[in-house]
Amino acid sequence: MTDQPPVVRTVRAPDLQSLGIDPARPLLLVDVDEVLGLFMEGFGRFLADQGLEFRVDRFALFQNIYRPGEDTHLAVEEGRRLFDTFFREACSDMTPAPGGPEALRALSNKAGVVILTNAPDHGRLARARWLGRTGLDYPLVLNSGLKGPVAAELVAQVRAPAVFVDDLIPNLDSVMEHAPEVARFQMVADPRLRPLAPSAPDRHRRIDDWTELRAAIEDVLA
Repeated sequence: MTDQPPVVRTVRAPDLQSLGIDPARPLLLVDVDEVLGLFMEGFGRFLADQGLEFRVDRFALFQNIYRPGEDTHLAVEEGRRLFDTFFREACSDMTPAPGGPEALRALSNKAGVVILTNAPDHGRLARARWLGRTGLDYPLVLNSGLKGPVAAELVAQVRAPAVFVDDLIPNLDSVMEHAPEVARFQMVADPRLRPLAPSAPDRHRRIDDWTELRAAIEDVLA
C-alpha cells in the first residue's frame, strides 16, 4: 500500500539450510498480505469492531480509515496505532487467498518455499500460527521495508532458479534492483483492490489468480 509503516529495523537473511531449505533446489519467496491472505478484509473487520469504517477508496491502508459519517480519513498516526493493535490482537482473522494454499502445496514439490512478509515483530507468533492453520506452514522470514536486500541474500544461497511474488511495486522493483536474476510476479488477491493497485507490466508480470500464477511459476521452475 502507499502508506505502509516506516522502516524500523535492519533484517538479515537467515541461513536457508537451517530452515530446512535445500540450496540445490529452486527457491520461491512469497508475500502474505494480499498475496496469500486477504489482509484488507481482515483489517476491515477489526476496524468495524472499533466503530470505524474501512472504505476501499485507494490502494492504501491508513488513508482508507474513517469515522462513520465523516469525509476525512483518520490521521495516519492513528491508523498506524490501529495497525499495531491489529497485529497484537486480531491478525489471525484473515481469509486465505482463493487457491493460494493449494498452489503453494503443489509448488513446494518443485521448490523450497519461504514466506517473506513485512510485519511488526510483535505479530510474528500470530502470523506463524495463521500460516500453520491455513496449511501454509513454510519457513517465515519477517522483514521491514523494501524486500530487495533480504531477498538477494536468500537467493544468493541457492544454485537454482528463484521466484518472488508480492503485491507491491516498490518491493518488486527492489528485488529487480538487488537480485535481477529472480523472476518476479505481482499478485493482488482482493478483487476490490485490483483496479486500484499500480502495475508495471514492462518490469513485472502481474497475475491475480493463483491457478494461473501457479502455472506461470511452474514454467519458470521447469
